[in-house]
Amino acid sequence: MIRSMTGFGRAEAISSERKITIEIKSVNHRYLDMNIKMPKKLSFFEGEIRNLMKTYIHRGKVDVFITYEDYTLNKVVLKYNKELAGEYLEYLRKMETEFGIKNDISASALSHYPEVFTMEEQSVDEDALWNFLEPPLREACEKFVKTRLREGENLKHDLQDKLNWLDEKVILVQERSPEVVQAYREKLEGKVRELLQDSQIDESRIAAEVVLFSDKICNDEETVRLRSHIQGMKKMLEEKDGVGRKLDFMAQEMNREANTILSKSNDLIVSNLAIDLKTEIEKIREQIQNIE
Repeated sequence: MIRSMTGFGRAEAISSERKITIEIKSVNHRYLDMNIKMPKKLSFFEGEIRNLMKTYIHRGKVDVFITYEDYTLNKVVLKYNKELAGEYLEYLRKMETEFGIKNDISASALSHYPEVFTMEEQSVDEDALWNFLEPPLREACEKFVKTRLREGENLKHDLQDKLNWLDEKVILVQERSPEVVQAYREKLEGKVRELLQDSQIDESRIAAEVVLFSDKICNDEETVRLRSHIQGMKKMLEEKDGVGRKLDFMAQEMNREANTILSKSNDLIVSNLAIDLKTEIEKIREQIQNIE
């Protein structure tokens, strides 16, 4: 089943100690471009997060938003810098002597000096944190993929309708080609009779001229290849995933055949049909840009 490159997934995990929320969204992109925004505390998991997500996502511009809330206070400890406090006190005593002023510093006042007391987080249990982060990350990825699959199914039906319409137009071109040759033959015979009047018409010369004309406007190869590409694209739409680039390449080939049909045509009906083919192929190419 094909996937759209547009998707969204969200999941969260909550415990008595922490909460993690993950949101994933994406738009079209030629390659996989993953942008992850998360708290600094989780930054050392970036490699694992990317590797896990690559098992679910292969193309698209993907934005990942991870928020983290820690409800615990026991992981924060108070640090006392005895050496720095001693330096502050020593300089205050020097000031008392040098300037003849009273040193009324107290322990409470000294504690407010910069860096005497600091709050530091204890080391994080990385395994426990990853085990808490991984399940919602997978859940968000799975929901994200589901939205891509659902949108991909809609794209598939739309492309199938367009390909069926395209096939019908190619059949009309094939049916029209013999009529163009016959019309040319009748027109040629009419002109020759008009020029020769009562003289005998050389049927062999007429036949040779019609053959040359037929070769010049013949689009059998192009229509056969075009119909083959249409059938090939229909088969690709039944494949699992990762067909976007192959479909885009095949659409380019289809457009090349339609261009050739148009360049060979000297018949208004065929020309209009070829223009219709080119227009619809362009619509198909635009839709394919949405496929992973």
